[in-house]
Order: sequence, then C-alpha cells, then structure tokens
Amino acid sequence: MKINSPSSLCVGPTNNGSQALSETTMKFNHTLGATLAAALLATACGKKEEVAATPAPAPAAAAPAAAAKTSVEVLHYWTSGGEAKSAAALKAMLQAKGHEWKDFAVAGGGGDNAMTVLKSRAVSGNPPTAAQVKGPAIQEWAAEGMLASIDSVAQAEKWDELLPKVVADVMRANGSYVAAPVNVHRVNWMWANPEVLKKAGVSDMPKTWDEFFVAADKIKKSGNVALAHGGQNWQDFTVFESVVLGVGGPAFYKEALVKLDPAAIASPTMTKALNTFRKLKGYTDPASTGRDWNMTTAMVIGGKAGFQFMGDWAKGEFTAAGQKPGEGFLCAAAPGTANAYTFNIDSFIMFKLKDEGAQKAQADLASAILSTEFQEVFNQNKGSIPVRLGHDMAKFDDCAKLSATDFVETAKSGGLVHSIAHGMAVDPAKTGAIQDAVTQFWNDDKLTVADAQKRIAQAATN
Repeated sequence: MKINSPSSLCVGPTNNGSQALSETTMKFNHTLGATLAAALLATACGKKEEVAATPAPAPAAAAPAAAAKTSVEVLHYWTSGGEAKSAAALKAMLQAKGHEWKDFAVAGGGGDNAMTVLKSRAVSGNPPTAAQVKGPAIQEWAAEGMLASIDSVAQAEKWDELLPKVVADVMRANGSYVAAPVNVHRVNWMWANPEVLKKAGVSDMPKTWDEFFVAADKIKKSGNVALAHGGQNWQDFTVFESVVLGVGGPAFYKEALVKLDPAAIASPTMTKALNTFRKLKGYTDPASTGRDWNMTTAMVIGGKAGFQFMGDWAKGEFTAAGQKPGEGFLCAAAPGTANAYTFNIDSFIMFKLKDEGAQKAQADLASAILSTEFQEVFNQNKGSIPVRLGHDMAKFDDCAKLSATDFVETAKSGGLVHSIAHGMAVDPAKTGAIQDAVTQFWNDDKLTVADAQKRIAQAATN
C-alpha cells in the first residue's frame, strides 16, 4: 500500500526549507501499520527538528570516521537490578568485538513504552541497530519489510540444531531468521518467602488453588500481606493467565487464550477461572496500584509479603539481593500448573541498515547472543534458562534446573504453551484488547464475571 508523505498536509517549511519526508512506500499489516501511519503523520506535522535531527551519511572523504568504532544502538527494556546486570553482560561482549554499545533503555509498561518509542523511531527513518521485540510482533515488523535477515549467522552457527523448534519458528519470517533469541522464561512461577510462611504456619508451597487460599488466609492473619502484586495491566494479565492455566489445564488454556475460541471463553471453566482471579485481589495490599513488578518482588524479599506470581525474571531480583533458592526464597509452579509451562522468549530484531559496519555489528550481536558464554552469564543474572538445547546446567540453581527439565517434558506432553500476557500467543492488537478487559475486571468490583467473559470475547474478535 503506497502512502504519500503527510508532510504535504502540514503548513510551514521544515528546518532545511525542503519537505520533511519524501514519499514513503510501506506495506501495512494489522495495527502495527496503522500505528506507524499515525506516528508518520505525527512526525511530519510535529516538531520538525526531530526529523531534521536524523544524521546524514558521513562524507566518503572522512577517513577518521570510517576508522572509528561502529556504534551499536540497542533498544531494550531491561532496567531492573537483575535485568540491568544481564544487559551489561551483552554490552561487554559486544565491546570486546570492537563495537561501541549505545544503550537505549526504555523503562516501564512491561515493554509497551519501549515499543511506542521504537515505532516513532522507525517511521522517522532512524531505527536503532537492534531492538528487543518478541512473539508475533516479530512477524509484523518483518511484514513491513524493515528487518534484516541474519541467516548468514544462523547457518554458520547451526541455529536449526541449537534451538528448539518452537523457538526457531518464532524467530523466522518467510523462512529466514530475522531475530536472535536470548533465553526462555517460564511465566507460571510462584515465589515465596519461607520465613513469612513459617511465621504463618504454612509448611508447604500450595499445589492447588484451594491450598493457596488456605495458606493466604493464614499469612493474612499473621499480619503480613499474603499476595504481593503490582497493579499494572500487564501484571494483572500475568496473574490471570496462570489462574486460567491452573484452573483449566493446558488444553483449555490453548483453546481460550491462544486459539481464542469463543466457546472456551464463554465456558463454565472460564467462569471458575475469573472467580478465582477476583478472589486473589482480597489478599493484596491497598498500595498495590501502579507498583512496578520489581518493587513488588522486593516485598517478598524483605519479608513483607508471602507470595508473588511472576515470571522467572523475578528470581534475578532475589539473587541480586544475595538470596538463594531454598533458603532466602522458594520457587514452585503456580497452583495447578506443575505439568504446564507458559513460555516467554526475549529476542532482538535487526533492522535493515545500509552501513556495512552496522551490518557487521548486527552479525556480531546475533552471534554473541547465542554464544555459550553469554547464555551462561546472562541467564544466571536474569533468572531465565538458556535457549540453546543441551546447555550444561551445572552452574545454575535448583529453580533454573527445574525450569529446564519442565521445559523439555512439557514440550513432549503438550503442556508447553505460549504466554499471552507476554506477547507470545496472539497478535499485539488482540493481546492489548484482552489485557484491557482483564485489568478492568480486576479493578472494577462492579463488573460481573459474565460481563468480563463478554468483554474478553469481544476483545478476542477485534
């Protein structure tokens, strides 16, 4: 679909007296294309200095610039303690290859804020070298024709043999690798403070939702917060998907939250899941609204709360605080999900760039990401597990070893499912709409379960 530059609709010259944007040709796909179009209009009609600020290619005669290190701008949203340590490991490896790392960290929103910034940069013709993007969003960016193939690296390093098929499929578009996977996160984790549990008389990690509510009542009576929760939409959605998985099992989860089957969404099983989800809110603290996930984890670390439902990036916060699994904190699958595994994969897409130095840097970045050295260091800091098959787990803790074992076993049993809350299951537009319906239900006690089911069903069809 051919889109003429909207600069012709704006009044007044650009800083250089010429049109701000030349005619742009772009294939628009789903809501990404619509969002890019809106951002393109805003760029052309907004602050002109932002367009003019896009650097021009260096003159061919500038020999000293050609000899300088290649600047690699990497957009990501790893900003908490454990995440920042992980990003620093990648930065060190790329610098060792002779490149200059230009950090472009965007905090907040579970990555949503970073995606807003990325779209604005992309339509201005100034994308970063690489960006943290995952799931179906990878294919949406590829459909725009903006991503570079990294098949040369993938073939040389035998990614088809190194990666589980479920991971490799997400990283490809039109048969070519366009993204490099960093890790595998398990989302359906439950974290606990053993001292808080002991004080309340809770002897074991609950395996069912009924057991959880019994334990939560005891913790509440002991004077602590039973469930640490950050009241942000993506955190609400993270808890919700674990509840649906625990109540309905993997097969139901796939029908309801991956295939978005209307019958599953309207079923008594979903009704039970929503009732369970709503009941959890009574065990959170009044100050939970808007709290970041890592500050929520800090409540468990500091002995103020008993449990938290969060992906294994939370473990990075425990370890950064000097705690060890089985001693300072406990880990277990969320109630009812021991035989299931919701996965989330961090990955980096590479944008098409003309500069050969930048292309070389992208190849080096992709290679570094899949190296055994980086996979070892990064995943121990981040709390996740290596994405490479057969990676030696000897140096990893018991939580990571359990995750690695369960990943392989659930892949065989059918219990391995895509996380909808973390952008792995359906396209971003539907994910966002369903997430909004879930968080509205969480925050508005006047909404009935039947209303929530109708809103989720409607969001799934948009």
